[in-house]
Amino acid sequence: MGLLDGKVAFVTGAARGQGRNHAVRLAREGAAVVAVDVCGPVSEYNTYEAATSQDLDETVRLVEAEGGKIHAERADVRDGAALSAVVAKGVEQFGRLDVVVANAGICNWSRFWEMPDDQWETLIDVNLTGVWKTLKAATPAMIEAGNGGSIIVVSSVAGMKALPGQANYAASKFGLVGLTQAAAKELGEFRIRVNSIHPYGVDTPMGTDQGSLEMLQAHPHYLSSFGTILTDTPLARTDDISDTVMWLAGDLSRTVTASHIAVDMGSTKV
Repeated sequence: MGLLDGKVAFVTGAARGQGRNHAVRLAREGAAVVAVDVCGPVSEYNTYEAATSQDLDETVRLVEAEGGKIHAERADVRDGAALSAVVAKGVEQFGRLDVVVANAGICNWSRFWEMPDDQWETLIDVNLTGVWKTLKAATPAMIEAGNGGSIIVVSSVAGMKALPGQANYAASKFGLVGLTQAAAKELGEFRIRVNSIHPYGVDTPMGTDQGSLEMLQAHPHYLSSFGTILTDTPLARTDDISDTVMWLAGDLSRTVTASHIAVDMGSTKV
């Protein structure tokens, strides 16, 4: 038996990286998965390769290899109508919605006064407004099902401790803290819990982005802001983050809501 037998989970940014791993782990624990990813470039300022449709196909293959069921579509979290349509199809296919993992996001680098307007605006639209649209699309189905449930918002260390060179990213991830708390208070009467998680660097294409190295090479005095307490590994594994997602998704965390959980090797305390 799995921790999530019979449940249905909606995962954004599922084509690769953390999102893919969350989808696979949810399936391993018994959940059916509804998955979306933009599967293409989002911002010209990103310095890592974009996910592709082939990446999303591989997520489907991996979920099915676990014996799981999945409905996956290409969709942009900035498109609320597209998200609502995918959720409706998922509920039609699987009968309910219990878990949301709002994982989709981008990251890029610049000092704030040198940052072009569209670099700021696009990142905020994806990372903050896109999560709001994700929750907006998913919540009515969760309320209608009447089963309670869990919403997991993927923020960042940068949502607890702003880092130099990415004011746009920090603003978006701090914004998710406020959205998480407001949503938790509004959804408590429906027994829907809402929490955010805050990873540090994770071994994914975004987490190994060379743009961060370029920023630190240009401004080495910024390096002191990027330390951790646990120094034996420079990057977390995707499973390290998924462990927390699985805990929040299931009943083991049934008393936890409006919380902001650092999965960060102690980075926020340095």
